[in-house]
Amino acid sequence: MAAQDSVEHKYVYDFAEGNKDLKDLLGGKGANLAEMTNLGLPVPPGFTITTEACKAYLATGREPDGLAAQIEAHLESLEREMGRKLGDPQDPLLVSVRSGAKFSMPGMMETVLNVGLNDRSVVGLSAQAGGNDRFAWDSYRRLIQMFGKTVCEVPGEEFEHALDDAKRAKGTQNDLDLDADDLRGLVDAYKKIFAKHTGREFPQEPREQLDLAIRAVFESWNAERAVVYRRQERIPADLGTAVNVVAMVFGNLGADSGTGVAFTRDPGSGAQGIYGDYLANAQGEDVVAGIRNTVPLQELEQLDKKSYDELLDYMARLEEHYKDLCDIEFTIERGKLWMLQTRVGKRTAAAAFVIAGQLVDEGLIDLDEALHRVNGAQLAQLMFPRFQLDHEFQPVAKGIGASPGAASGKVVFTSARAVELAAEGESVILVRRETNPDDLNGMIAAKGILTSRGGKTSHAAVVARGMGKTCVSGADELDVNVPAKKFTVAGQTVNEGDVVSIDGTTGKVYLGEVPVMPSEVVQYFEGELNPEQADDALVKAVHRIMTHADEKRRLRVRTNADTGADAARARRFGAQGIGLCRTEHMFLGDRRELVERLILASTDEEREAALAALLPLQREDFIDIFREMDGLPVTVRLIDPPLHEFLPPLEQLAVNVAVAQERGEDVAKEEALLAAVRRMHEENPMLGLRGVRLGLVIPGLFAMQVRAIAEAAVEVTRSGGSACPEIMVPLVGAVQELETVRAEAEKIIAEVVGDSGVEVLIGTMIEVPRAALTAGQIAEAAQFFSFGTNDLTQMGWGFSRDDVEGAFFWRYLELGIFGISPFESIDREGVGRLVRIAAEEGRAARPGLKLGVCGEHGGDPDSVHFFHEVGLDYVSCSPFRVPVARLEAGRAAITTTGSDSR
Repeated sequence: MAAQDSVEHKYVYDFAEGNKDLKDLLGGKGANLAEMTNLGLPVPPGFTITTEACKAYLATGREPDGLAAQIEAHLESLEREMGRKLGDPQDPLLVSVRSGAKFSMPGMMETVLNVGLNDRSVVGLSAQAGGNDRFAWDSYRRLIQMFGKTVCEVPGEEFEHALDDAKRAKGTQNDLDLDADDLRGLVDAYKKIFAKHTGREFPQEPREQLDLAIRAVFESWNAERAVVYRRQERIPADLGTAVNVVAMVFGNLGADSGTGVAFTRDPGSGAQGIYGDYLANAQGEDVVAGIRNTVPLQELEQLDKKSYDELLDYMARLEEHYKDLCDIEFTIERGKLWMLQTRVGKRTAAAAFVIAGQLVDEGLIDLDEALHRVNGAQLAQLMFPRFQLDHEFQPVAKGIGASPGAASGKVVFTSARAVELAAEGESVILVRRETNPDDLNGMIAAKGILTSRGGKTSHAAVVARGMGKTCVSGADELDVNVPAKKFTVAGQTVNEGDVVSIDGTTGKVYLGEVPVMPSEVVQYFEGELNPEQADDALVKAVHRIMTHADEKRRLRVRTNADTGADAARARRFGAQGIGLCRTEHMFLGDRRELVERLILASTDEEREAALAALLPLQREDFIDIFREMDGLPVTVRLIDPPLHEFLPPLEQLAVNVAVAQERGEDVAKEEALLAAVRRMHEENPMLGLRGVRLGLVIPGLFAMQVRAIAEAAVEVTRSGGSACPEIMVPLVGAVQELETVRAEAEKIIAEVVGDSGVEVLIGTMIEVPRAALTAGQIAEAAQFFSFGTNDLTQMGWGFSRDDVEGAFFWRYLELGIFGISPFESIDREGVGRLVRIAAEEGRAARPGLKLGVCGEHGGDPDSVHFFHEVGLDYVSCSPFRVPVARLEAGRAAITTTGSDSR
């Protein structure tokens, strides 16, 4: 081996030198190939080029110094071990060149098989295979096709058209019916396609093939589909990919050979058993591409019992070693089993919970690790509705339930059309014969994916499971005609734009839109299912893990609720109070007229009369909420938006008045309203007269609300309940604003509460950057802070959240400026720093200051972890997000090792 200047410059590792913990350096595939090698499993020999080499190449556009020599040394070692030389005309060594990032990115980066074949070594390969000309020429045509598409960007469909022409000429639809002469002719056709698009002949030098393939894998890290996938899955962009060079073993040598994918448990449901797909006389790409429908793995027992028994033994050993569901790729070459890859398998949300519970029962992991293995995004998926079927809905086809869920939408046949319609707000189902990595954008945009080919391990299935998308694959009753934008099934034609429904659990396909019903998990949270009595393994697993999360978490979880009904539902979902009760929602509907009276009041008497009319209505609202939250804190935010938001839009009102005037109608009231709207109109109302400013400018407005809150609390308490109100003053930027409001509020509270025993806290939202930066001062007048992260993000970034997401966020995401919208997940470095400063300085000024968050980030899994780190007391979110926040708060509280939950 070439001498190394230092360990930092070691770019190539033999499989025996690595292990599963070196994923950062060797990528997931390389690390796991090394681990299987060290376990003594039959892994074809090979070596891994590190992610450091990839990053160096991408940074400079050339291979780092020393890499070529290291590859040469490891290739020579591989040739000695195999007793063959790369591209030898008499006895050729062939290798595969595969990507392998730290996190699995199925199909997003490049693979080239059969590297080393050329016009001379194809003859040697045939002799090596006992004179099997068909196998040799089939392998050669695969190399030209994969190399051309991957390395030289030759349009893949041209190769597909040539293959289809060859099959038509043979009178068959099955590529296995093509003989050696047919495939020799196909190689000639592929070479012409290659030369037409590249301006050169297909490279005959094996080492050139290898070097170009390695560079192509490096460059595929920044391919559009890989970038889109990383953004979707929140995978960092700076990791790079490793490259694995592995001695080829062949599953396309005949009936005694084949390739397959196996799971140690069902990745769809989590059920224990034997799951996977097998395809005889095929190479690995045939299985995941879905170009031929596979047979269930169990059928391998009849085809090759020896290999089947060995595979089951290896599966059991790997699952016990990794302590998790394993996804395994294997090839059988003339009765010899080879293990090509293993990884902790992607799974559906339901399977994640069920498997975590099973592994605890089996003693492989503890409950802390089980909690680490699931996440809030998966729990949210489980709360989606499912189909409510009756006799009217009969399936027209049945495929494989590849990724659970219930999805209905308009049929589309291309990724571009899926993106286009989804952008218009339409729900779409992407229908393909089989998907490929170029379909990623459409898969992201679609509600569900339906394919006529492939199994549970096809590209569509694996990617859909990773994204939590509903998917039915291998529905071979569908005759999909993409150019004609239609498919036929059961004698019926379904055109683009028609609606279908797919069930990713059962694999059934329905015409039209099928109604939905709540999921079992929602019924459990609603208290309608007793987990101890339920037969559903999923409900039991969710209950067990949620119970552990609640035991572990420090953060309390409240809800954002404005009505008694929302409060009651949130409490059933486990909410420990209300962190945000928006009072402005109580001024809508029939109460708009009272708001108009308040705004149009020209005297103190008129204004006080309007407020007096609003007082009992507000009080009743609060009574309802306090009763539902009996004994739990309720944070009531005083009115926040500008009052003109409760009035008709200026333009609409002006037109109505003008039209009425033309008709000679009496519009005195409308004219007065129009004058008020014009008087209150602001160019930028979100930075104008709202929140605390409104309360200070409109006499009696906050006083009315404070009185209503206090009176409601006293009434609930005196009727035997327990009310715990917290009054929150919004949009405070200076302590003097809060001091002024608090002084008035305390007088009213003292007058109303008397000796009832009711305690009312007064605090503020921290949503103006200045408030965060002067939190030490504001804490002297506040008994609690609640971070309004929506406005804090808006003002911190200078973004109008009503406009920017549609205007330019898509471009920021595309360019990688954002990994995710800062309105969706907290911006830790900027807005998060404001939260941290306010929390630290607030508590320094007032030890024991209660801290919470009530913006939308309170229900975002990643943000919940940040709020735990910062030391907040609670998060608050919408009722349906309460279980998600509870789970993530538990996950944030545990220190874990082991598999990454991605």
